Amino acid sequence: MAMPMIQHKHLFANYSSPVFYDEMVDQSGKVRTPYAAVMKQLAMMGLDELTRKYETMQAQMMRQGITFTMNGSADDDAALERTIPFDLIPRIITGQEWQQLETGLKQRTNALNCFIADCYNSQNIIKDGLVPREIVVNNPYFLPEMVGMNVPNGTYIPLSGIDIIRSETGEFYVLEDNLRTPSGLSYVYKNRSLMATLFSELFYHNRIRDIDRGLSELLRCLRSLAPNGKADPLVVLLTPGIYNAAYYDHTFLAQEMGIELVESRDLTVIDRKVYMRTMRGLRQVDVIYRRVDDEYLDPTVYRPDSVLDVPGLIDAYLAGNVALANAPGTGVADDKAIYAYVPDMIRYYLNEEPLLNNVPTYILSRPYDRKYVLSKLSEMVVKERSLSGGYGMLIGPSASEEELGKFAALIEKHPERYIAQPTMKLSCSPSLTDGDIAPRHIDLRAFVFTGGAESYVVPGGLTRVALEEGSLIVNSSQGGGTKDTWII
Repeated sequence: MAMPMIQHKHLFANYSSPVFYDEMVDQSGKVRTPYAAVMKQLAMMGLDELTRKYETMQAQMMRQGITFTMNGSADDDAALERTIPFDLIPRIITGQEWQQLETGLKQRTNALNCFIADCYNSQNIIKDGLVPREIVVNNPYFLPEMVGMNVPNGTYIPLSGIDIIRSETGEFYVLEDNLRTPSGLSYVYKNRSLMATLFSELFYHNRIRDIDRGLSELLRCLRSLAPNGKADPLVVLLTPGIYNAAYYDHTFLAQEMGIELVESRDLTVIDRKVYMRTMRGLRQVDVIYRRVDDEYLDPTVYRPDSVLDVPGLIDAYLAGNVALANAPGTGVADDKAIYAYVPDMIRYYLNEEPLLNNVPTYILSRPYDRKYVLSKLSEMVVKERSLSGGYGMLIGPSASEEELGKFAALIEKHPERYIAQPTMKLSCSPSLTDGDIAPRHIDLRAFVFTGGAESYVVPGGLTRVALEEGSLIVNSSQGGGTKDTWII
């Protein structure tokens, strides 16, 4: 007697994402061409095999210490260090789309660098009335100490992290510029390494652009900042230490670039020069890739109560004896109100039209903008100008009446602290979720390295995933996950 055939449900049988732009399927449910081969191969593996691979990957991440500390109090389980949730199904971007993004990202970071240089020198964009003076000089990240400072090669932002979303129309928009100490670069490389190991057959059958050159390019950019063009500079990565949420990021990058990982106690300043303490004595440091915020750099200039600082560091920097990456004060262009003026910066400094769109942004210190936003608050995303990582936000469509009322009062009391944007329908991508494949919202953090003759954009960057159904918050500090990004 013949055994009956067991019918296995197709892996993507119940997958649908009708309301938002879906990276894998179009509105009619047809698979988009870039995803066709990958979807077919994943379907052949089936859910059980994908789940086993996911468990294997999580175990490897735990053994390798690939972790991040999530938001929460010290007594809260949410504050525990844990592996970043990793989604096995890659996000795919076509080569043509990437070329558009790459060119636009280089244009944008070039203009932002010009703006920062202008802010601390001639301030022509302010004099010409394109950017209001108060938005710059009252910015908490504007550092008077940087006025008139000649930074190496004129490069204020050797490393930028630009957050990009795709809207319901399929267009790319820049959501945010991260220029102080952008994080997440290490996860781009670990995601790729784990995927290449567990899904070697997918890499064999698909032409995926390589990312290996990226860290060499970052090191090249850092070395190019060395004072007096020193041929063999000593580059170090300054970390706040093991309790920092992104400490894995710091250790990975230092190890992969072959540079020293140091804390403030490892450095000392003598005669306006920075030295690293070693077993063989002091070695002069030429370039510091710093992963600490401005206010923790030097207690003689900023916070005298800090234990993370290097006394005398800013004096050594102002004397031109050491380079800091990114330069102090770059946060002036990180400001969410300044973001609204980036298209104008591109036209002003480069005499070009912006290649990447901004999300429409309302400056709530303007009475007309404030009145309009308050009348549409339940449709808006409100952000505190100086905060990042998903903190200080209101997402109107999912907010309670109490939350809406609270933010309305905050806006009325301190309108200068906030901006607002219409709620963008972030695109969705298929994700392995609770034993099934379901759409989840995503964004993309692109990494741009600037220094020397040309800029470099890491192919693909870091796709971040909002793991909860319907959530638009992708930040790792708020529980978001990541996935590998393939340029096909």
